[in-house]
Amino acid sequence: MSSTANREQPIFSTRAHVFQIDPVTKKNWLPASKHAVTISYFYDASRNVYRIISVGGTKAIINSTITPNMTFTKTSQKFGQWADSRANTVYGLGFASEQNLSQFAEKFQEVREAARLARERSQDKTELTNPALNITSQQVIPCPIISANGPGDDKLFRSQSAEMEFSTERERVKKMLSEGSVCEVQWESEFFSLQDNNNKLVAALQEANANVEKWKKQLAAYQEEAAMLRQRVAELESQTLKETNEEPGDELASRLKDLEVLLKAKEEEILLLKEQRPDLMELESERDKLLQRLQELEERNQDMEKELERSEQSLRDSQSERDRVREEISKAGEDLDVKICQLNELRIGLVKLLESN
Repeated sequence: MSSTANREQPIFSTRAHVFQIDPVTKKNWLPASKHAVTISYFYDASRNVYRIISVGGTKAIINSTITPNMTFTKTSQKFGQWADSRANTVYGLGFASEQNLSQFAEKFQEVREAARLARERSQDKTELTNPALNITSQQVIPCPIISANGPGDDKLFRSQSAEMEFSTERERVKKMLSEGSVCEVQWESEFFSLQDNNNKLVAALQEANANVEKWKKQLAAYQEEAAMLRQRVAELESQTLKETNEEPGDELASRLKDLEVLLKAKEEEILLLKEQRPDLMELESERDKLLQRLQELEERNQDMEKELERSEQSLRDSQSERDRVREEISKAGEDLDVKICQLNELRIGLVKLLESN
């Protein structure tokens, strides 16, 4: 993914529940996602276009190109909407907080203003780089009527055929570019889905490791405490043997009985803990499976990145082909203008010849 000039870059991301207007009633909202999903603003530097994209699973829930005519409206403290005439729908977003809604709305206004400025710069650039188009639009020259059997009909027919060929070539290039864009969106959605699965597996693995370490520490602590109690009992027994002549038998027996009860209670607590704790071998096996699954997903991510690189290379090749076709069309248009001028001169000469005769 070394290319950055021809690739869309995320400029802002948030999470929200996505809704779309009912196409039948035009009043009710239909949920487009079962839970909150990531919604991002993207900027395409090569086409100077801003888009809002959200991916759920393996499909794009939102793919809306922002235009200067769009408006984002807050309908409540945590809900907002905007209409997309190209997609022929209205999108609605439900946020977790009012702050998230305000941030999204502010970014929408910034992006819409940037889209307006980009359109104005594009129009100014078109007018500056193509002055001949403005002159032609102001000076419309009517086509003179020529006899059906005149020599100019053959050149006129050939010029119309050339225009049809150029139009067909333009349509082919447009189709090729649109297919490239659709392929890129599909790869992006698949890549985002794999990233979500990867993050979930990493979180599950970390939680499993934390639980295993916690049980190990608790078990070690109880075992250490039991060993200390056994040592204490042994010390008391040895001390008791020394103090047998000094202490009454009933008091000594009572102390030993209390210690035995305490030791038995601790042993029962240790057994209960061992019964309640999960099997360490099972947790380690599950952790190994998660590690293997994580490795597989990383390998698949690498494959997807390679596929994305190939897709981007194909898109760059398509853009190069489009530039080449544009150059050929421009060159052919210049040749066509020359031929049209020659045809007009020929027609004027023919008219003068007919008038002189």
